[in-house]
Amino acid sequence: MNPKISDDHRRKPAYIYLRQSTPGQVRHHQESTERQYALREKALGLGWSDGAIRILDRDLGKTGTQMAGREDFKTLVADVSMGQVGAVFALEVSRLARSNLDWHRLLELCAFTATLVIDEDGCYDPADFNDGLLLGLKGTMAQAELHFLRARLQGGKLNKAKKGELRFPLPVGYCYDEHSRIIVDPDEEVRGAVRLVFQLFRETGSAFAVVQRFAADALRFPTRAYGGAWDGKIVWGRLTHSRVLSLLKNPSYAGMYVFGRYQYRREISPEGEIRKRMHAVAMPDWRVSLSQHHEGYITVDDFFNNQERLQKNRTNGPDTMLSGPVREGLALLQGLLVCGTCGRALSVRYQGNGGLYPIYQCNALRRQGLATKDCMNFRCDLLDTVIAEEALQALQPAQLELALAALRELESRDHAIHHQWQMRLERAEYEAALAERRYQEVDPSNRLVAGTLERRWNEALLQVDNVKQQAADGLRREARVATAEQHAQVLALAKDLPRVWHATTTQAKDRKRMLRLLIKDITVEKAPHQKTLVAHIRWQGGACTDHLVELPPKRADAVRYPAVIVDRVRALASRFVDAEIADRFNRDGQISATGKPYTTKMIQWIRVRHRIPPPTLKTAEELTVQQVATHFGVSDHVVYYWIDRRLLQARRLNGGKPYWITLDVSTEPQLRAWVRNSSRIQHSHASQNPPDGGAV
Repeated sequence: MNPKISDDHRRKPAYIYLRQSTPGQVRHHQESTERQYALREKALGLGWSDGAIRILDRDLGKTGTQMAGREDFKTLVADVSMGQVGAVFALEVSRLARSNLDWHRLLELCAFTATLVIDEDGCYDPADFNDGLLLGLKGTMAQAELHFLRARLQGGKLNKAKKGELRFPLPVGYCYDEHSRIIVDPDEEVRGAVRLVFQLFRETGSAFAVVQRFAADALRFPTRAYGGAWDGKIVWGRLTHSRVLSLLKNPSYAGMYVFGRYQYRREISPEGEIRKRMHAVAMPDWRVSLSQHHEGYITVDDFFNNQERLQKNRTNGPDTMLSGPVREGLALLQGLLVCGTCGRALSVRYQGNGGLYPIYQCNALRRQGLATKDCMNFRCDLLDTVIAEEALQALQPAQLELALAALRELESRDHAIHHQWQMRLERAEYEAALAERRYQEVDPSNRLVAGTLERRWNEALLQVDNVKQQAADGLRREARVATAEQHAQVLALAKDLPRVWHATTTQAKDRKRMLRLLIKDITVEKAPHQKTLVAHIRWQGGACTDHLVELPPKRADAVRYPAVIVDRVRALASRFVDAEIADRFNRDGQISATGKPYTTKMIQWIRVRHRIPPPTLKTAEELTVQQVATHFGVSDHVVYYWIDRRLLQARRLNGGKPYWITLDVSTEPQLRAWVRNSSRIQHSHASQNPPDGGAV
């Protein structure tokens, strides 16, 4: 018996901790598992009863580099800390922990609670200095051993990867030959599907547009299964957006052999545990990158162009300015305009009911609080028309060549889709023939098997009919250029490209794609107090041209009367009334700012707005009603009475104008006598001035 083991230790249970690093070791290295279970016999031999032995084996297949996920190890630490464990049995200390932090924490708890640690080499008391030192050294060596194993394995993998010989799961479209060389998949349908993805992305410039095209044409995409009954086999299904991105970002399709695209990094979780998480590594940090290693579906330049296109498609990138593929909408220059004030991209805003009135706007400085108003905003059609005409002018010398190239592109795409349907139909017919052959080879007397094979044959035949119907519908929908007559129509349209551009059947996305083939970007400058735009066009070839665009005036400025009209009204107002001025304007054929004939109220508003005085048409000899009333000492009503009775000679321009009166020398004595002899006039006069005589 070991003298370190006392009765106090035997009165407490003995914990036997079992662990292996991976499920593969548990499955294939069962000798190690049996040796760990055999520690039960050792505990019995050291004096523990059968009921006092507890086996912890839930951590089999889990790594010992950290405590996370090891529930039995947590149970062991908790029970040791409460002094409920007499001894901890393990095959070796590396089974308990590969981390010095976890190992020394367990040793401190064992020393504090007088718990023994027993392995295959002996029995240790952590409370004893020499035993604790030896256990600490064993833990350090266990962690160092793990480091050496990892370094040895990783070094071998890296050395083999540098030679391009390290095997790893290949993306769909590739496979290994008998000499472990990477070759394209011998299945033509698989190769055609992969090539079609890259072709559609080159046309549309968007990964999501590729998914939409596959869905619209009811095309399938292959996936290679790993593990299980379908290990290594091709499974056909729906193409997803993530699959398209994985194809575009995988350098293997450009014939490159790479190693180290993804690496593990340690992170501290919110629970305080250290975890490993896989992160993508930047291309300069890849450990191995061998170009022209195998046959590629695209060139290396195409691969980098695709990465640049995907980066520009991001709308949340920190360095993204002109981004995004072409989208629906009436704004022709979406994604091409740069503000000449702040250097940021102009965005599109759709106004009106249904978004029928788009405008280009740059409000970056205002949104950041660096300005009180937008850098600029203007209607889209003002600049779109100018740029479109400039692009059509640049395309005129090469219209026929462009039409022929577009014709070949349409034919190539239609041929690729047609070929995919043909191969899918051939695969369905092969599966039907295989099902028929299996049914014919079975023993007819074995009815159970024969019935199952017959049902599979019928399902295969139905699948053939279904594929034929889908192929017919898809080809009928996608066949754009197929006959000589259609060829002639396309070539005829090339001679009149502006008509094709302005046709209602031409979609806005097609116009935008054509512009992006010609124009790289457009910098727009707008003077603060001028109604002009300066567009600096940078073409794809590197040439630059400038264009000046006149902006329409604001509504208030558009309906404002020009200075020429105001000056003419000012000149005529000294001699003519408002109605006469309006008649003169209408006889001369002039119209107002709103396109209507002039009226008296319009002329009157112009005079009031610009403070133009009315005409002075009264002669020096003429008097007003007030002046005549003061002259005779009567009220205005008496003067109006005299005018109505034609006792005074009065002139009036119109019903709304005052009277201008001319006094006759022969009429004045008669009117004065009238005033003296009238009792009413005398009374009124007397009320204002004291009477100087008797009444008439």
